[in-house]
Parts: sequence; C-alpha cells; structure tokens
Amino acid sequence: MSDTLTLAPFSPGHLPGALALSQAERWPHRAEDWAQFLSLSQGVVALVDGQVAGTALLTRFGHVGLVNMIIVGAPLRGRGLGRRLVEAAMATADLPEYRLTATEAGLPLYRKMGFVPTAEVVQHQGHVAPLPMPPHTEWASAADSAALVAMDRIATGMDRAPLIAALLAQGRIAVLRDGDRQGWAGIRAFGRGLVAGPVIASDADTARALLTRVMADHPGAFLRVDTQTDSGLSPWLEGVHLTRAGGGIAMSTAPKTHAAPIRSFALAAQAFG
Repeated sequence: MSDTLTLAPFSPGHLPGALALSQAERWPHRAEDWAQFLSLSQGVVALVDGQVAGTALLTRFGHVGLVNMIIVGAPLRGRGLGRRLVEAAMATADLPEYRLTATEAGLPLYRKMGFVPTAEVVQHQGHVAPLPMPPHTEWASAADSAALVAMDRIATGMDRAPLIAALLAQGRIAVLRDGDRQGWAGIRAFGRGLVAGPVIASDADTARALLTRVMADHPGAFLRVDTQTDSGLSPWLEGVHLTRAGGGIAMSTAPKTHAAPIRSFALAAQAFG
C-alpha cells in the first residue's frame, strides 16, 4: 500500500471527496445525504496525497454502533484497506454491539471480524402507484417524539432519538392511532427521490397502512423502501410499482433473539438500520 496513504477523522471538508467516491460506485446519495449521515455519525477517511480514497462512518444509537458508508476506491481494493477503515470507525466508540448491512462481496470479511448475519434486506424502488388515504393515520408532531423513540427502542434495541428528531425536522412521520394497533413510518428526500422508512409496527397490516399513508401524498414520485425478507411486504411493494432492486445482509456482533410486541418492517436506510 502506498506510503502516502493515511487515515484521518472524517470531517465536513471531506464530504466532496466522499461524494465523488460514492458517485463512482453509482450510489444514489446526494451531497445532502452524505451531510446528514455525517451529522449523526463520526468516522474515518483514507487519504492518498490528500485526496479521499476510502470512507467509513460509525453512527452511535445508544449502546449500538452502526458501521456504514464503507467505500474503498477502485485503485486500492484488495489490499486490506476496507478492514482498516471498518476497524478504525469501530474504534471511535467502545460499544457492546456493532451492526452493519453487508454486500455479498463483503460477507467473508465481516464474518472474520465477528459479525453474524441476522436478516436479509431487500431494496424496492420505483414510481409509486396512486394510493387511497388509509384511516386512523396522521402526521406526527414534536409532541409525539418520546412515544416514537420508545416504540423504536422496543423494535430495534437502539436509541435513535437523534434520527427521529432529524426525521421530524427534515421529513415527515406518519403515526397510526387505532386502539391496540400501533406504529409509525418516516419519509424524507433521499437519492433520486424519496425514501420511506423506518417503519415500526405491531403487525404487517399496520406496516402497510403506514406505508400507504406516507406514499399517498406522493403519487408517481420515485420512492425507495428497504425491507426485510421476513417482513412479508415485498409482494405488496411490487404491487404498488416498487420493484426489487438489490439488497444486503444485516449483520451484528451481538445478535439477540427476543419476542417483542412491535418490530421493524423497513429500514431508515441501510446505513441506519
């Protein structure tokens, strides 16, 4: 590896270089998306002659650290830089659990690093079909924050209060108010259009109702949803014109299995779980 390569803390000044790397990989992320990820995270960059050649972020949500935005520029692949970046990002916070979403190509490395697969994630995207407004749903306000955070913590085991605050400020969150059924779903600008997620719900019917609510205001818009294969939502998403377009493998260093009255049906982003 070149003697000119160094690792440095990821700062806002590195964002243009990081964006160029993701564009070279044909990732959909805009400059605004990178800025949002960094605002909720810390991380490292690999620099070659002062230019960004690799990136990795760590987003801390309570006792869980999400490793994300892992990119190694094509000229430096196959030299162990990916592992160095991931280890350096993880070293920014000493936590009992780390999670990430891996590609098939990345699975062998992450297994060696102690990550265990926990779920398969499938990405759906397309121009959403017109949908009727479902009953018992409405837009959340700041007054709902504590309840949203509490539901999310039960479903994910993470404290994503900063993410939920960002969603309320920069996007919208729909909530269901219907007796024993409970849940919420976010929507915000991302990439080529919009992303719907996270979706936290007590059952699949509630998850569909919440997704319908956030989609209903945007007929024809380009929309992305990242869901788990065991959520049961994929056939319905294809029915509203969101076709399968890749995915990944959710992994954890400390996977847990427990029954909960509420679960995640879609991710905020592959970066944020």
